[in-house]
Amino acid sequence: MQINVTGHHVEVTTALRAYVTEKMQRISRHFDHVISINVILKVENHQQQAEATVNTAGKALFAHEIDSDMYAAIDGLVDKLDKQVRRYNDRMRSHHARRAASNG
Repeated sequence: MQINVTGHHVEVTTALRAYVTEKMQRISRHFDHVISINVILKVENHQQQAEATVNTAGKALFAHEIDSDMYAAIDGLVDKLDKQVRRYNDRMRSHHARRAASNG
């Protein structure tokens, strides 16, 4: 899994990059088919923004979070993405289970 972290109007420090990478590992625990994750960190109007696109084999998932603290924005972003990935994974499992049941 490849993680790209970029910043707009904010310097992406080593600590910030390591924090994002550590938090994004949570997504790969729930779903094996993640190809890449693109994370953009922004500061606009004194608000910290984090957005990410998770590219999987079949779908791209997107989430966006705004907070007064960049680390809190990253935490909220990962929570949203984790929820989307788990929901997508459950849908894929139930879809394949229904197909296998109808064939058997």
